[in-house]
Amino acid sequence: MTAEIERKFLVEQLPQELEIDTEDEIAQGYLAIGEDEVRLRRRGDRFLITAKRGHGLVRDEVEVPLGDESFEELWAMTEGRRLEKTRRTTHVDGHTAEIDVYKGPLAGLMTVEVEFEDAGAAEAFSPPAWFSRELTSDPRYSNTRLAMTGLPEPEEA
Repeated sequence: MTAEIERKFLVEQLPQELEIDTEDEIAQGYLAIGEDEVRLRRRGDRFLITAKRGHGLVRDEVEVPLGDESFEELWAMTEGRRLEKTRRTTHVDGHTAEIDVYKGPLAGLMTVEVEFEDAGAAEAFSPPAWFSRELTSDPRYSNTRLAMTGLPEPEEA
């Protein structure tokens, strides 16, 4: 088991000069949701099952590869708890940033997550100007919530 330490931000617009390192199509669905969650993910031609525990900045995570037949059998059980997105990666201040551009009912939403080696590095990180509002502790923008209930209502000014 590893600790996943990451911060998540809303993105309103990507800089035109931003260099993209990789791009993958992702479909993910949830078998179990709660304090512990179990997620299935198809990323390109890879199939994964991931268990996570906790919420916010630091979470426990175990990711295990699956064969395509096992994935397809389990995928049926995620009906009503799925999302699709394009994930692009780039580098920001020595860290890999994962930009998610959501599709389908979540179209128009774009977020960026940055993973860190420890909580101190996460807290010291100064996001660039193109990162908008921080979502790390906002449960309305967790992928599980997005898959279950769709886009959050806009906040009132």
